[in-house]
Amino acid sequence: MADQKIYSIKDLNRYIRMKLESDQVLSDVWLRGEISNFTHHSSGHMYFTLKDKDSRIKSIMFASHNQRLPFVPKEGARVIARGNVSVYERDGQYQFYATHMQPDGIGSLYLAYEQLKKKLEDEGLFSASRKRPIPRFPQTIGVVTSPTGAAVRDIMITLQRRYPSAQVILYPVLVQGKGAAPSIVKAINNLNRMGEADVLIVGRGGGSLEELWAFNEEIVARAIVGSAIPVISAVGHETDFTIADFAADLRAATPTAAAELAVPNRAELLDQIAQRQRQLQHSLRQRAVHNRERLARLQRSPVLVHPRRTLMQHTERLDMLQQRLLRTVDTRMKWTTEKQERLRAALQRFNPREQVSAARRENASARRQLEVAIRSITRAKQQQWKSSVRHLDALSPLKVMSRGYSLVYDEQEQRLIKSMKDVQPGDSIKIKLTDGQLDCQVWGMKEDDNTHGE
Repeated sequence: MADQKIYSIKDLNRYIRMKLESDQVLSDVWLRGEISNFTHHSSGHMYFTLKDKDSRIKSIMFASHNQRLPFVPKEGARVIARGNVSVYERDGQYQFYATHMQPDGIGSLYLAYEQLKKKLEDEGLFSASRKRPIPRFPQTIGVVTSPTGAAVRDIMITLQRRYPSAQVILYPVLVQGKGAAPSIVKAINNLNRMGEADVLIVGRGGGSLEELWAFNEEIVARAIVGSAIPVISAVGHETDFTIADFAADLRAATPTAAAELAVPNRAELLDQIAQRQRQLQHSLRQRAVHNRERLARLQRSPVLVHPRRTLMQHTERLDMLQQRLLRTVDTRMKWTTEKQERLRAALQRFNPREQVSAARRENASARRQLEVAIRSITRAKQQQWKSSVRHLDALSPLKVMSRGYSLVYDEQEQRLIKSMKDVQPGDSIKIKLTDGQLDCQVWGMKEDDNTHGE
């Protein structure tokens, strides 16, 4: 026991994880099963269980991998998943780490088709306002399809038959299988980079949903939408609709129909030209007949038959118009002269010099009126002042004191003594006379008898 190494649970789980991850089979394994206990976590990771009728395994698909899925996994969906088997060390539980996933069977493919269709439609990739018009007379047509098979043969024959003057650039691609979608995307991008084609035909012949699946891939739809060259889709038969059909600027039911939509019919154009030529010749003949008839009418007209007579009429009319013009000019001159005189008289009234003279006269008159008013007011105020002075002088205490009266104050000269009650024997008082002031002291007090009678 002393020589036996003892492992921690963590070390054991790590050892098992390293063993599983180093196994070549378990490091890249494909599984087919049904999804159950599906949870799409807020972190973006997907947690679920893959099961069949005999067993099950816990699985996880990280957000960095499931963002590229062409469909949304759901509970009960049958899928084929690719990934590796490892151990989650904390729980000591082995689980399947999925890196790729695709629906298993036609039902799952149709589900993936509907989900992608809704996603791209919500983004506005199928909007009619985004569709570009197909040029009416293209010089070069780019064809993206398999170099073998009936589709390319039908397209080439139809283009040659309908519009042999157009050049065709055939860009061979894979139209089914694992590498088909990237091959189609590369062809569309390269033809855009070349810039020679006026319109692109992208398609293949009919087949099952699995065989047509490359044209239901999101990268193909986005390449068609991002193409600067208008794209006509030609996938399958008339009843087959793919994501590429919805993304294209124009959908054709078959490759032959795509070629017919891409170019005009040369025979129809020649018929139209011949018809326009006949219409033009007929119009020219009609115009010639009409001009001959008009020339004949002009030759018979009085103006050309008797030009002098017509000239004399116009001369007489010219004399009348000249006289009318002279009368009108004379009348207008008189009216203009009278108007100028009226304006001159009106302007004279508003002449600045006249206005200044009038203002000066008005100012002088106002000044005289103001001087008269000031003198009158001054005399009245002087008389009022003299009357007030006489009245004030009559009421002045000094006038009363000049008749022998005096004013008696207390020692601080703050209170006028009017009664014997205001002083006491021994108080100092001040007596103001007209010519000075006496400082006195009260030695005795005698009340007047007349005050009792009151």
